[in-house]
Amino acid sequence: MKLITALILSLAAFFSLTENPAPATVNKAESQIRWEASKVTGTHWGYVPIKNANLDVAEGKITGGSFDMDMVNLTVEDLKEEPSKGNLTKHLKSDDFFSVEKFNTSTFKITEAKTSNGTDYTISGTLTIKGISQPISFPAKVTMAGGKMTATGQITFDRTKYDIKFRSGNFFENLGDRMIYDEVKLDVKLVASV
Repeated sequence: MKLITALILSLAAFFSLTENPAPATVNKAESQIRWEASKVTGTHWGYVPIKNANLDVAEGKITGGSFDMDMVNLTVEDLKEEPSKGNLTKHLKSDDFFSVEKFNTSTFKITEAKTSNGTDYTISGTLTIKGISQPISFPAKVTMAGGKMTATGQITFDRTKYDIKFRSGNFFENLGDRMIYDEVKLDVKLVASV
């Protein structure tokens, strides 16, 4: 009887170890988040630094995780000349857009990571910007090489759901070529040691 009990306990311990996700360290220097937003007259893009990031991994597959974006240090990369570059950067940080003084961090937290092959994922989670949280899902790719896991995906969100309505055609009339589209894209690349 003792032998059977010992076997059951060791099997239970084995399964709990294999099922429990382990946090994978995300290398911020190799990871990046690129933003892109468009208006009638063109497109702007830049980067949002990653403050913190982690991925939960079990048996080589992502099961959860999160990342924090440093809104204070977001950059504009498509404009090279001053004062245009500086003016747009300041405007994006103002209350017309991300209200960085009040909300210096935006976050994404994974609530579900579905995959059938360990490479192609549907990631679902909660995106929080300006203190407003909304559910969002997007496709992602995961590759493994040399002890590193690289996860890439594009998050597309409607900025007006986060109280960013400046020059939105859904809220203001007769904007003409001054209209800014509501869709914002975040190209996310997270590189983690596993």
